[in-house]
Amino acid sequence: MGVPLDFDEAKELDVREPLTELRNEFEIPKHSDGTDQAYFAGNSLGLLPKRTRPAIKEALDQWGGKGVGGHFDGEEAWYQLDESIAALQTDIVGCLPSETGIMGSLTTNLHMLMASFYKPTSERQKILIEPHAFPSDRYAAAAQVAWHGGNPNTDVVTLEAENPDHLTPDDLERTLHHHKDICLALLGGVNYYTGQFLDIASMSPILKSQEITFGLDLAHAAGNVPLELHDWEIDFASWCTYKYLNAGPGSIAGYFVNHKHHTDKRLIRLAGWWGNDPDTRFDMHGQEHFIPRQSADGWKTSNPSLLAMIPLKESLEMFAEHGIVALRERSARLTKYFEKGIKAIKNISTITPTDPKRRGCQISVRVPGSASDLEEQLIGCGVVPDARDPDILRFAPVPMYTTFTDIARAVQELDRLVAN
Repeated sequence: MGVPLDFDEAKELDVREPLTELRNEFEIPKHSDGTDQAYFAGNSLGLLPKRTRPAIKEALDQWGGKGVGGHFDGEEAWYQLDESIAALQTDIVGCLPSETGIMGSLTTNLHMLMASFYKPTSERQKILIEPHAFPSDRYAAAAQVAWHGGNPNTDVVTLEAENPDHLTPDDLERTLHHHKDICLALLGGVNYYTGQFLDIASMSPILKSQEITFGLDLAHAAGNVPLELHDWEIDFASWCTYKYLNAGPGSIAGYFVNHKHHTDKRLIRLAGWWGNDPDTRFDMHGQEHFIPRQSADGWKTSNPSLLAMIPLKESLEMFAEHGIVALRERSARLTKYFEKGIKAIKNISTITPTDPKRRGCQISVRVPGSASDLEEQLIGCGVVPDARDPDILRFAPVPMYTTFTDIARAVQELDRLVAN
């Protein structure tokens, strides 16, 4: 058995890479032998930035010391803290400050947004999703259809792809030719299963030409790949922040609403007090009618949890310090190196696009036998992937904390286990 990747080469690459030291800003889980894990599950849960612990303690101290006064006292008063944190997302998702906010969780936000943007008629009532759609998206689309009196079995349509692992604009055009009754497309920006970065820039004009509302689930895209939601004329989007944005399990989610919808009074919002004018938010009398803010904030309902916002703030500031462009460039180098190692192993293959522009920081590998069994064996060796049965292992070389040495280690162990 040969060695697919050379450890000396990997160590040299780590020395040369400008962002390798970013790893030192994270708490790396330990293997049973006391060494750092080679952690490739950031597409499920990102690691803990070291700056998060003291930031949470400071927030607790503010709560303990100020009580209710913390809502308005100090430079980072809680009252509008969500707005300043949301502003840190603009470069990551490519939008105006008025177009983004933080609230709720990913699927909750998709329901909140589809309450406004899914408007079925007798002529057009179907929702389009992609093959390998994340199950929660499929559930949400089906529930929205049922809520409006439709049939989820016929009114949730899957994009017809020649290769379900690699979706193309031609696939979209062909699907729309066969289905004239689609009113909303809800697609994943980066597919959770294959790692494909959808060609959103090409697909958006196709949908717009047929007046189909375009929404995105960016759970695996935000903090992973460069996005231009405003320029692509996306209608709405939401994303969780516990994967590539490293904000913690179940952390508060982000969302986007295109500015062209902010003043549309025809759009129904599932309204709540955090979506109206902050200057009158606490006026408990005379506020009989909800008047939404003329921004993405008009879709908010409740005040967000302080302890959920602080980890996201710390993480987004790290992105602001280093920039999504530099992180994306490093990501491309890491996945290229991983792909090189995978190609050297017999009896396995990758379903992730080979074009670096069409994938995020993920390599999905088709393996012989049970993916879950192989995952368990790899974890026993200190390498942590993520299995999707029956035969897919997902590896996410996250640019903030994955090294080339991690990749060499993962490839070596994978090669050994597959050979055996």
